[in-house]
Amino acid sequence: MDEKYDVVVVGGGAAGLSGALALTRARRSVLVVDDGAPRNAPAGHVHNYLGREGATPAELLASGRAEVAGYGGQFVDGRVTRAERMDDGFLVVLEAGGSVVARRLLITTGLVDELPDIPGVAELFGSDVLHCPYCHGWEVRDQPLGILGGPFGAHQALMWRQWSADVTLFQHTGPALTDDEREQLAARDIAVVTGVVEGLELDGGRLSGVRLAGADVVPRRALVVSPRFTARAGVLTSLGLATVPQEMNGHVVGSYVAADPTGATAVAGVWVAGNVADLRAQVIPAAAAGLNAAAALNADLIAEDVRLAVEARRLMAAHMFDEETWEERYRAQPAVWSGRPNAQLVAEASALTPGSALDVGCGEGGDALWLAARGWQVTAVDFATAALDRGAERAAALGADVAARIRWVHADVTGWAPDVRFDLVSAQFMHLPGEPRRALFTRLAAAVAPGGTLLVVGHHHSDLETSAHRVHVPDMFFTAEEVADSLDGGQWDVLVTEARPRTAGEHEGAGITVRDAVLRARRRD
Repeated sequence: MDEKYDVVVVGGGAAGLSGALALTRARRSVLVVDDGAPRNAPAGHVHNYLGREGATPAELLASGRAEVAGYGGQFVDGRVTRAERMDDGFLVVLEAGGSVVARRLLITTGLVDELPDIPGVAELFGSDVLHCPYCHGWEVRDQPLGILGGPFGAHQALMWRQWSADVTLFQHTGPALTDDEREQLAARDIAVVTGVVEGLELDGGRLSGVRLAGADVVPRRALVVSPRFTARAGVLTSLGLATVPQEMNGHVVGSYVAADPTGATAVAGVWVAGNVADLRAQVIPAAAAGLNAAAALNADLIAEDVRLAVEARRLMAAHMFDEETWEERYRAQPAVWSGRPNAQLVAEASALTPGSALDVGCGEGGDALWLAARGWQVTAVDFATAALDRGAERAAALGADVAARIRWVHADVTGWAPDVRFDLVSAQFMHLPGEPRRALFTRLAAAVAPGGTLLVVGHHHSDLETSAHRVHVPDMFFTAEEVADSLDGGQWDVLVTEARPRTAGEHEGAGITVRDAVLRARRRD
């Protein structure tokens, strides 16, 4: 399948679907892999699930699947054979072939009920052979009930007595009853039958009695057993997680996979929920555990998303003044910029008498072309040859007279200084960090001829308080006043210092208002 998801959920029962629902609503990409064998499939109905009381297991799962799919969740019917740790997540291998990659895993594979090896028990499990009074007690109320003896036989008999006055404990192979237990059972009118249970009697496919060794049959309409609850942990063991024995009153009743209260396991990036982690969880607490795990898992992904974004931003900031990076950027796209002149250049230079102009960091030449078309003799400087070549091609397309007015210069302006002066020096959005920027502006000011104009435009630092697409390096941003303060007051007339609002372009985050720091100053004659 070769797909990558934020989360792969292994197991599509109540816990898995609940987790998947929360994750898809959190706008995560989610794949649920389910083998279609829910633990409660033999049961007729789901109970104690607020708002869904009496729904069949199939109805509940179908409804859950539809809800998850409605938020974009995807499904694969089948089994996961194993999962492997990768540098950027997990490889999830499917039994039917193929694999997917997940940043995180939510394992909700449940458990297997290992039933007593008595003929008829497995066939009737979930209908007339039961284990949970809260799941099935109401449905067999006031009927003749049998309790198959085991480590908790007396305890179960006393519990099920809440639902029926006709309860019989079959001691079977269970431990001998204590005097206290016998007294309690007698006080609640619970009969105790000794002897080994050999099988169940059926009438029309329903339980009619419990057959003892020696062929005696005790009429019963339901039989309560104590399965061994074994976690379905194959995927988890492939990741190095071992199951833990579950003990109750000194007896091992099953196994589970250990996790913290959020469902996080000892393997980073792997969460568990439902019966694989909690043998006692009914459907609604299993669903709640899935939601709980999904919230913790999403928080972990958010933390990773933030970390990766910070790393990417730092990397971008570190290379944004690198010639090779810009060459690659220009070569990767047919056009990086709009091709139109910058709005503040048009606003400030339209009334100037054409002469010689220096366009610093000219890029693909939008400003240089506009100036040349208005009669200026332009020196356009950039360190990206791909941008200069593109600008020259566009100049040629405008005609020989425009092309002849532009000299394209390949140079890194952080270390370059012109050997002549210009009537106009324009620096549009030259964002260098602090001291290198101040040094550049000093050199540019020195390149302005007497009577000439210095025009500096950049992103105002207030843009960092908006949702504009700006690299968060505050030292790169400046105000027009800061540039003005660096000029010798005896040599310059500062004509414009503004934080000028405009509507952001598409590449900046269209529709929002940003501000340009605009300085225009005239060198005195």
